[in-house]
Amino acid sequence: MTEPLPWHRLSAKMLAVHPVQEVIRFLPVLIGVLFIGSHGQGHVWSLVGLGVAVGGGLLRWFTTTYQLTPTHVRVRRGLLNRRELSVPRDRIRSVDLTAHPLQRILGLSRVVIGTGRSDRHDEGVTLDALAAPAAARLREELLHRTESVEQAEPAGTVLARLSPRWVRYGPFTLSGIATIGVVVGSLANLFNETRVDPDDWGLLRSVIGQLTSVPVAVAVVEITAFVVVLVAVLSALAYVLAFWNFRLVRTGGTLHVTRGLLTSRSTTIELRRLRGAEISEPLLLRAVRGARCMAITTGLRVGRGSEHGGTILLPPAPLTEARRVAGEVIGDSEPARHELVRHGPSAHRRRYTRAFLFAVVVTGVFLLLHAFARWPDWPWQVALVLFPAGALLAEDRYRNLGHVLLGRRLVFRHGSLLRRRYLLSSDGVIGWVVHRSFFQRRAGLVSLTATTAAGHQHYTCTDLPAAEAVALAHDAVPGLLDPFLVRRG
Repeated sequence: MTEPLPWHRLSAKMLAVHPVQEVIRFLPVLIGVLFIGSHGQGHVWSLVGLGVAVGGGLLRWFTTTYQLTPTHVRVRRGLLNRRELSVPRDRIRSVDLTAHPLQRILGLSRVVIGTGRSDRHDEGVTLDALAAPAAARLREELLHRTESVEQAEPAGTVLARLSPRWVRYGPFTLSGIATIGVVVGSLANLFNETRVDPDDWGLLRSVIGQLTSVPVAVAVVEITAFVVVLVAVLSALAYVLAFWNFRLVRTGGTLHVTRGLLTSRSTTIELRRLRGAEISEPLLLRAVRGARCMAITTGLRVGRGSEHGGTILLPPAPLTEARRVAGEVIGDSEPARHELVRHGPSAHRRRYTRAFLFAVVVTGVFLLLHAFARWPDWPWQVALVLFPAGALLAEDRYRNLGHVLLGRRLVFRHGSLLRRRYLLSSDGVIGWVVHRSFFQRRAGLVSLTATTAAGHQHYTCTDLPAAEAVALAHDAVPGLLDPFLVRRG
């Protein structure tokens, strides 16, 4: 009779991590209690809540076990409400390893086993946390790898490594805006918990006094300059924290991505699941000739934050580097730099029509409010700026619009505020969607969408001449459209 497979516990070192995590979570309350104080009993209950949270964290370790079988990964959690999660191993698409600073000090790694589903409620299995060597062995076993994992760095070809000079692209990502939001929210929570009036802070009171003593225009300029500098500094800092030690390594049939200064993250992408790459250029990043590169692959969720979760292949870096990495990953450098086919005068006119229509509507509304509701003149006068701005945007959008088919590689590009170039393998296309709005029909244009199981699952080529769209779809995936085509003559 076969003995049952054993159930394993998480690393015992997590008994030291959980209390620290809960203390950090309650840090605003603790600061208020220790340094500011209060005559009420609200903080007493807050400290009781902290104690309960710490106890709950310890209880999670005692009640969490996991088991590996030849066909499933099982996790049991809970004391009174006992739950068991079972994931078939053939559905596992990714195994990510992360470690925040305390876990790195203790030699631990958090294991996130993903099934590739887009459902936000389905996060797969999380083991928080295992000893780092055990986590690495588990990842290799679940991804059916045979190479040794005892080495600290994965062997293979290094496709990209972070250069310190790339930090200059950090301020153009504007990630510091989110950091400011977090800081402001934390301070607001601190003031609320401790019942402190911000006017009691001498520094804040002096800043407000300085701003109120100067003309409004000067105050606006000072605040704007301060915010711009603060966002730039915080964005550069966020870049360093997120992408320091970045490495993209190709080993056998996988791509291995590691990154992070304080919190490290390790992601493995199987090449057999790769369906292409995306080169993304936000407007500010494009202004300094920068771009980022993401993988179009099955098994990894996308759209989680500015860096698309685990699909990042290159952080904000020079555009030439993003093109090189995309070419290395897909095995062909031509799609990343090849000239694209323009969509013709009808698409060009449509860009201008949409831009000017928006400007006319906004300006017209302000004119009506001025005529009938006695609004001042300046709103509709300011709205006139939308006409030249719309013309610039329309021209840029048209210049960025294009497509080309290079062998088995389908290339789409569109966007202005965020320009994206998709390098999609036509072997991964499982269907086509042809959409025509009322105005597109009048212009003889269509939007052609390639559907795939990878990435965003749909990639659209906008405002393409109808005949050209059909020819492109037919050439990219021969035979797929044949049942729906009616040949004349």
